[in-house]
Amino acid sequence: MSKRAIFWFRRDLRLSDNPALLAAFDEADEVVPLFIMDDEIAKRAGAHRRAYLAASLKALDTSMNGALHVLSGDPVEVLTRLKKKYGATSIHCAFPFAPYGNELDERLKKAGIELTQLGSGYAVAPGRVLKDDGTPYRVYTPFYRAWSAHGWRKPVSAPKDPKWVVPTKADHKLPDWDKSEKVEVQEAGEVAALKRYKDFIKRASDDYGDARNIPGIEGTSRMSPHLRWGEIHPRTMLNVLGQNKGHEVYRKEIAWREFYADVLHNNPHTSRDYYDAKFKKMRYDKPGKKFEAWCEGRTGFPFVDAAMRQLVKEGWMHNRTRMVVASFLVKDLHIEWQHGANFFMKYLIDNDVASNSHGWQWTAGCGTDASPYYRVFNPIEQGRRFDPDGVYIKRYIPELAHLSGDDIHEPWTVIDGLSKGYPEPIVDHAKERLESLARLEEIKAAKPIKPN
Repeated sequence: MSKRAIFWFRRDLRLSDNPALLAAFDEADEVVPLFIMDDEIAKRAGAHRRAYLAASLKALDTSMNGALHVLSGDPVEVLTRLKKKYGATSIHCAFPFAPYGNELDERLKKAGIELTQLGSGYAVAPGRVLKDDGTPYRVYTPFYRAWSAHGWRKPVSAPKDPKWVVPTKADHKLPDWDKSEKVEVQEAGEVAALKRYKDFIKRASDDYGDARNIPGIEGTSRMSPHLRWGEIHPRTMLNVLGQNKGHEVYRKEIAWREFYADVLHNNPHTSRDYYDAKFKKMRYDKPGKKFEAWCEGRTGFPFVDAAMRQLVKEGWMHNRTRMVVASFLVKDLHIEWQHGANFFMKYLIDNDVASNSHGWQWTAGCGTDASPYYRVFNPIEQGRRFDPDGVYIKRYIPELAHLSGDDIHEPWTVIDGLSKGYPEPIVDHAKERLESLARLEEIKAAKPIKPN
């Protein structure tokens, strides 16, 4: 009788450069490929997230000729049942390196379910890059130098002639959200990820250092959803990067993702709590009508509103505008960063908890290194600088399509600027900037809070 193992796909929905999958085949003749659906998380997720995951699972299933087992339920019960059903001798998966996954692993361990784990979704596993004194880095730039010096392994190939255990109909419950949600998302799956990255390297990588900040053009790679779901491994991406300026900047962006994963690994409470504890004392406003206007892209600030409408429409947002809308929420509307982070997590198809929470905290001034609280993005000047002709704004705000040049950035100053129904600004940016700095001074004078 063939020796069988279970391979549990978690955040690694691919066949190539998947060491844990190779380990499963090294140990067994046949592998039961499994994805466990968490219905509670799916309910909280927005339509774009669900649609993207459904499309990604279908792509993975196709790559193994319909062999993917997709089941909903408690992982303890699902893994116990499948191991007994197929007589599997082991369960293989990668390390999750996120609070939810780590907690689940502990629960499985307590239930007597042993996992054989290898690799992660990072070029360098979180917790591995340390300072000379053995402590983790708190600042990105020295982390990047140490991360680069540490290096990473070369990508590995997909299993050759894999023998999959084909599921019964009851164990092959692929979700249909990609059809039922009726939303548009970028193409998902390993093949799509490799194709998109190859196209980016050829088309836009050399100019990435400058073009990445302009949301009106295709200057970014949009690889974040593929990385989030593990449809491609960062090693595969790093392996083809050269030494020119554009490639170096892109390598640093991959390192930011790994830095935030490292910070979260060493400070798991920061997925929802403050990295810098003193900001708990700051006065914040409760989310109300202004928060609703921010969510709906109706703040009266075109660059902010275009970005929020892009998020709701596409389940993705350009990185430059992510910083702008985050700054606007925290420092113009004085609303805690967690409200914005939760809204992002609902919609983003690249909803990575480490990057999302720490990206928000960086902009809010309560996170790691170089963005102090008193750095406040001017939503008007950011638009002028990075979308001077309003290409990006017009794409998502048809009410301003009749404007041109500088008028589009302050439509309330033009005679017919608001004639198509676009709203007046909900706040005075200059005034709110001063208010945010005044609130900062309040907590500076307060007694410090001990970190968790």
